[in-house]
Amino acid sequence: MNLNGTYTVAGWEEVPYRPDENGMRFSRITAQFLFAGDIVATGHVEYLMFYSSFDPADMHKSAAQYVGQIRLVGQVKGKSGSFVLNDSGTFHAGVANSEVDIIVGSGTGELSTLIGLGSYLADKDGCRWELDIQL
Repeated sequence: MNLNGTYTVAGWEEVPYRPDENGMRFSRITAQFLFAGDIVATGHVEYLMFYSSFDPADMHKSAAQYVGQIRLVGQVKGKSGSFVLNDSGTFHAGVANSEVDIIVGSGTGELSTLIGLGSYLADKDGCRWELDIQL
């Protein structure tokens, strides 16, 4: 089953964990996303991000790669529970582009058998996600 929708960033706390070197930066991010569409949920996110170039004056000029996990709590097509996504992506020229997959066995409640994979894109036009799942 193909699902899609949008999300908004409800919180973002970024903390460098190594000294900046030659324009490079290492950060830990704790964030919260609000999902809408075929999934209505709150996503609690932890990322590790490596900036190959970092511009604090204009983040859209920065370039990075990141990995993380997103725990979604809410509903998928009206079924309640939670699940966890592995997230691996890039940020370049103001665009975040990620591939995600549902961690097998991470589902709870009516989502306990959920499996699937997908992607998301965040740019100046908004944040959009897409998942291909089996319940």
